[in-house]
Amino acid sequence: MANKQSTQAIIGDPQWDGLWINDPMHQKFLKNDVRAQLGFFRPMLRSDGGFDVPDFDGAPLPDGPQEIHTTARMVHSFALAKQFGFDGCDDVIDAGMAYLWNQQRDPVHGGYFSSVNRDGTAASDVKLAYGHVFVLLAASTAKDAGHSDADRLLADVTEVLQTRYWEEAHGRFADEFRADWTTFSAYRGLNANMHAVEAHLAAYEATDDTAYLERAGRILSFFFDELAPAYNWRLPEHFDENWKVDADYEGDPMFRPAGSTPGHSMELGRMLLQYWDLKGRSDASMPTKARRVIETAYTDAARPDGGLVYTLRDGKVSVPDRYWWPVTEAIGAFAALQKVDPQPKDEERYRALWAFADSYLIDHEKGGWFPELDDAGQAVSKQFLGKPDIYHAIQAGLFPPVPALSRVSAKAG
Repeated sequence: MANKQSTQAIIGDPQWDGLWINDPMHQKFLKNDVRAQLGFFRPMLRSDGGFDVPDFDGAPLPDGPQEIHTTARMVHSFALAKQFGFDGCDDVIDAGMAYLWNQQRDPVHGGYFSSVNRDGTAASDVKLAYGHVFVLLAASTAKDAGHSDADRLLADVTEVLQTRYWEEAHGRFADEFRADWTTFSAYRGLNANMHAVEAHLAAYEATDDTAYLERAGRILSFFFDELAPAYNWRLPEHFDENWKVDADYEGDPMFRPAGSTPGHSMELGRMLLQYWDLKGRSDASMPTKARRVIETAYTDAARPDGGLVYTLRDGKVSVPDRYWWPVTEAIGAFAALQKVDPQPKDEERYRALWAFADSYLIDHEKGGWFPELDDAGQAVSKQFLGKPDIYHAIQAGLFPPVPALSRVSAKAG
């Protein structure tokens, strides 16, 4: 598979004998990519305060429902960028915060609709924990950025998560209910709980309320203390209502694909390191557990021709397609490991991941990242339409150069 456009000489100094996360040339590349992403996604703000999804060229895709995670991720991404010193973020943050509260919040039953139509009606009668934890993430990052409405949103969504989704006996979140909170599903999953960890760590950083940290810790303990050692450091993702592994489950191929998603394991491994740092680094076993899960996922998923496969079954490739977001999460995971106990293979993988992203995933002409590739390394639209997301890639550009594992936005610069 031939290189599409650029070389490592552009993304970092190949002669740099230290870590690329400390290389001024690489840091300049990261900052430029973040700036390009912000410029690509900023025009997706509509006159009604919602957000369009861009096609490959940056034109809005045809009208469709507004997904709650789209709104929340735009708020989170631009609020992060503001804290890192990028200009022109306030209009997106303001609009997204207003849209979450005025359009996507359910004034009758409480909580937040998973998607809404342009006329403000609910496009789905399902309320997802996945969407609610992204609202918590958006509120937390907006609070860090000084937004005046952040406290209101944070308090509201926290109350919903605690009273509707949190299962105290298990120490984890249920996944879904009807709009009126009627139970219809016994499904429990890693994906929503992983992003719950992310959001609760962010909420703790924004508020210093230890309840957020305690809930994140209970979720992490289940996956890293109970499941990972029992499953050869590969994390199952699908469960029944009693949190028994459901190895035969197959749901939405985008959010709940059959088998396991190695990108999630690397993402959650980075979060374990963030939690360990926030807890004062008292448990010496946590970095070891994070490394084992991250390295196992990477080894299972890495394709010989570059990039990472989407899903696995028992450590064997199931869906070999290559998406952008597992690459960004692997970048974040290996950058985090290097801040704790750097190993030569961490740097080799970090550089290789960025070289692959630069050559095949980053659209240097139009902006943004291509979401998926065919076997020839060409951008395709099978699972995703357009360039649906800034959130994964912008964090891959912002987080690695900051020496800290936690409270990174406060320690940037």
